[in-house]
Amino acid sequence: MSAAGGLPPWLSEEAHAQLRRDPWFGQVSAPVAQALLSLATLRMLQPGERLFLRGDAPDGLYAVLSGGVRISGVTEAGKEAVLALMESPGWFGEIAVFDGLPRTHDAVADGPTRLLHVPHGALLAWLAREPVGWRELGVLMSLRLRLSFINLEDMALLPADARLVRRLLWLVEGSPRQAADGSCVLPISQGELGSMLSLSRQTTNQVLMDLQQRGVLRLSYGRIEVLDRLGLLDAARLSSAEARILKHWRLEPPAN
Repeated sequence: MSAAGGLPPWLSEEAHAQLRRDPWFGQVSAPVAQALLSLATLRMLQPGERLFLRGDAPDGLYAVLSGGVRISGVTEAGKEAVLALMESPGWFGEIAVFDGLPRTHDAVADGPTRLLHVPHGALLAWLAREPVGWRELGVLMSLRLRLSFINLEDMALLPADARLVRRLLWLVEGSPRQAADGSCVLPISQGELGSMLSLSRQTTNQVLMDLQQRGVLRLSYGRIEVLDRLGLLDAARLSSAEARILKHWRLEPPAN
C-alpha cells in the first residue's frame, strides 16, 4: 500500500471490497486495516498444496482472497478430521501471532487459492510500534474462541441431528457463497461434515437425507446446497446469546 493509502498493486478494488465484508476486518479501524494491507504480500497455492503443517513455526496472518484452505488434523495412521474450511474473505492464523508457538493443525489449499499474507516478523514489528493492533487481533481471536466454545458444548450435550444442523448453519452464515435469497452451496462432502462432528457416515447421511426430504437442502457429490436458510435457522434452535453471535459472524450476501 502506498503512503497515500492506495491498495497494493496485486489487490484489486473488488478483492478489497470482499475483504471488508469479513465480520472482523470490516470493523477494524482504518489505520489498522491500512497497516495490515501495507505489510501484506500475495501468496498463491495450487490444489492440495500445503500452506503450513502441524509443528511448523508461526509465519504470520492470512486472509483468503479466492479459493479455500482446509484446516484439519491428521493422525499418524492418516485419518483426517476437517475442522474448518476457510474461504474468502476469512482471516486466520492469529493464535500463533499471540503465543509464538508452533502450528497445531494442517492448512492445505482446496483448489487454486490466492492468499493475503502478513508475515510474522513484519507484523510483530508493527505491533511493537502500534500496540493498539493487539486489541484488534484479540477481537478476531475472541470471536473464534466463542464459536469454539459453542461447538464444544454442542458436542458434549446435543444429539447427532441437532449438532449437524447447527454446524451447517454456522458454515452457511460464514460462507461467501450465500446468495441474497439465503441459499448457499457448501463445497463440503458428507464425510467431511461428519468428521467435523465425530459422526459416522451412516448417521450423517440419515440426518442430511431427512433435511433433504423437508426441503431444507439438496445433496450433490462433494457438496451440500442449503435451500432454506430460515428453515435451517429454525431447526438450529439457537439461544438469544448465540443468535447475537451469529448475527455478528454472518457474512452479508453481496448486493446484486
